[in-house]
Amino acid sequence: MYIAIQLGCTGYFSAAAQDQPQSLTLEEAINNTINNNRQLTISKLEEKVSQYNYKSTAAFFLPQVNLSYSGFATNNPLNAFGFKLQQQAITQDDFNPKLLNNPSSTSDFMTQVYVQQPLLNMDMAYMRKSVLKQTEVLSYKTARIKEYLEFQVKDTYLQLRLQNETKKVLEASLVSFKALYQFTKDRYEQGLLQKSDLLNTEVLVRTMENNLAEVQSGIQNLSDRLSLLMGKDPGVLYAVSGAMKDQLPAHDTLPAGRSDFRAMEAGIASIDYSIKSSQAGLLPRINAFANYQLHDPSPFGFGGNGYLAGVQFSWDLFKGNSVRNKIASLELEKDKMNEELVKQKEESRSDILKALRQYQDAGATISRQKLAISAAEEAFRVLQNRYNQGLVNTTDILMAQTQVSNQQLALAQAVFAQQMATAWLEFLTSNN
Repeated sequence: MYIAIQLGCTGYFSAAAQDQPQSLTLEEAINNTINNNRQLTISKLEEKVSQYNYKSTAAFFLPQVNLSYSGFATNNPLNAFGFKLQQQAITQDDFNPKLLNNPSSTSDFMTQVYVQQPLLNMDMAYMRKSVLKQTEVLSYKTARIKEYLEFQVKDTYLQLRLQNETKKVLEASLVSFKALYQFTKDRYEQGLLQKSDLLNTEVLVRTMENNLAEVQSGIQNLSDRLSLLMGKDPGVLYAVSGAMKDQLPAHDTLPAGRSDFRAMEAGIASIDYSIKSSQAGLLPRINAFANYQLHDPSPFGFGGNGYLAGVQFSWDLFKGNSVRNKIASLELEKDKMNEELVKQKEESRSDILKALRQYQDAGATISRQKLAISAAEEAFRVLQNRYNQGLVNTTDILMAQTQVSNQQLALAQAVFAQQMATAWLEFLTSNN
């Protein structure tokens, strides 16, 4: 005789948890995950880093000021004369050819303030816009990670609910099997049944106990997964509470503003600006500068002073085709991202249609399973009455009880499938 119990278990382990379950609603699980999940925290930190990187590009337009203090000593004829000239300390004796050609060691201590002001750098302007789009990419990425974490919480929560429903079914079945075992044992001791009937019943009781232990381990594993999502230490056993949503979301079509789509669109825009930046790199640059210096032969002296100010016009006429090749590479990268965006949208549309069918199929299965459970329970009740009267054998009653359990488990699995389809549709159609 072979009798099978169908289980929707996610894990099979030998250790059973003994902790008192802690009540946890879906809203609490989602809120704890959003506030404490480490993956989301890391993504937010990456987003802040990107924002500061963008702020640093303000240097493309703001003045840059440098202050320096330097000390020199030389007997080089040209430098020695130049030091004295900058110190505004030249005398008639300094023009003596002997001193000009063989000067003694001459010192100069220079204080310098250097200012540079960008005026026209179009390549830097486009590069700044490219960096800004990168911050948008990370912002949308964080939003999508948040949505996916919510889906993971729902997924784990629903699996935990399914495991608890499975546990209830198996516990109720175990009670029935134990009662049946006791009845069979009494009849066996009276010589009315064979020992094989008693052994078959005992095997099924032991199998049910093993299945319950495995389900309990699965509950603990799912509880640990929830703890990890919520940023908590594992080991806590959670008891789900509250009704789950099993209705389709208000919108079941693909939204254009979904976070991952927006992230890819921002990435494409960033490449566009990088292309424009590379093209603008072929244009002239205009920058202003000013230099103010103090020179003195003594440390911390501030004698002779002078300034230099001007505007620089520079133009890179040829860079060995590096710009052209870079632009071609960026164009290909842009085409690749456009294709990936189209591909992702097509796959998402297909996933939505698949989830809708799964929802409808699960709904039909639920209706059928409810009828099947009623029929199985009635069949078991009839067979049990006949078994008590000795009119049917043990195998028949065991199969009838097993069928009731299997139908109840199939109903729990169908409810799980419908609720999972709803959660998956919510994720696919979320609009940031």
